Amino acid sequence: MEKSLDRKLANILKNRSCNDFILADAKDADMAYGLAAPGQSPEQYGSEAKFKTLDEYRNQIREVIDQGLVDIVLMSASTNDILALRERRFVNTAITPAIRANDATDIWLAGAEGIYPSLPSRPFRTANLDHALCGKAECTPEERKAGLGADLGLYSITFNNNPQTDYEALVAYNAFRLEAEQKGFRHFLEVFSPNACGANCPKDIPKFVNDHIVRTLAGVASAGRPVFLKIPYYGPEAMEALARYDSQLVVGILGGSAGTTYDAFKMLHDAKKYGARVALYGRKINSAEHQTTFIKYLRAIADSEIAPVEAVKAYHGDLARLKIQPKRSLEDDLSSVATSDSYNSKPAQGQKSGAGQKKSKACGSQSAATNRFGTDLPDFSSMSQAEKVQWNLERMRRSY
Repeated sequence: MEKSLDRKLANILKNRSCNDFILADAKDADMAYGLAAPGQSPEQYGSEAKFKTLDEYRNQIREVIDQGLVDIVLMSASTNDILALRERRFVNTAITPAIRANDATDIWLAGAEGIYPSLPSRPFRTANLDHALCGKAECTPEERKAGLGADLGLYSITFNNNPQTDYEALVAYNAFRLEAEQKGFRHFLEVFSPNACGANCPKDIPKFVNDHIVRTLAGVASAGRPVFLKIPYYGPEAMEALARYDSQLVVGILGGSAGTTYDAFKMLHDAKKYGARVALYGRKINSAEHQTTFIKYLRAIADSEIAPVEAVKAYHGDLARLKIQPKRSLEDDLSSVATSDSYNSKPAQGQKSGAGQKKSKACGSQSAATNRFGTDLPDFSSMSQAEKVQWNLERMRRSY
């Protein structure tokens, strides 16, 4: 079956003003978090932090695939092995399976006491491309041609304006591109805001990210280039500048952390308006009261069929018909709150945290004594076991 991703990419590259828009559900949280990855369970009480199981998480992916409204489902290689290769869920669907092809240290968020996100990002890869393609260490040409697994992956880079760590990231990306090209594996490139640039933080983060993207790809021939980008949405000016720079570069946005329903819908609407042609939403979808209904309205907004405010109202109407209690009142869900532009919890540069509030810094200039929530790490040696448990529960709740 023809994949909608391939058709839309061809249309977008042929005519940048076409209405086609690529929507992805990013269900790769197990490549970042620990037990909290699947998200909060609805069966929790008071201060209890109870999370869904990985089996429940995968069942939600199955529901999204069956719905058929997204163009890509991004998964871990282990989930791809089950859903794409064993169950062959994507064979008779227009949806393209994809894996997270690398998991750099800035998204290694397992463990309450881990400090990796507060240190400059280092390149690292768990996933094996042949495992994604055919489920074993070395695929035959026939197995690759069969196309049962994922031949598309997300590769992530975080530049910190640090010659040593940025050099390591670029060398690792070069090696990945060469291997991917040899094995017929496509990729899209995710570039985060700096996560730990310290005294070297650029004053203009959006321009810094844009400039690094185009410089990174300037020496890459078409066979090794990403099929599209995934970056934070920094606002109209930065999006328009990047989208107009190269007609062969398709720009997409990452959803970031969960805010209100209006935040999610408005971000998609505005990003498309100013040049984005792809949106990958992970935590925003996963935290929704009813994921497939939430996706239904993301799709409608992406296809220019409904405006954000009307979509929020319609979504609440559907929740009422489904007898699902919304997390917020309609009035609150039509407001805007601060959200993160990456796996940390800081709002994106150039975006307001809410009406009348000041802009937040995008650069993660935390020292090793602060965590990814921008708060001081406690002295664990002086804490009781009960205090450690309570701190860990609060940390996991902030993750979602």
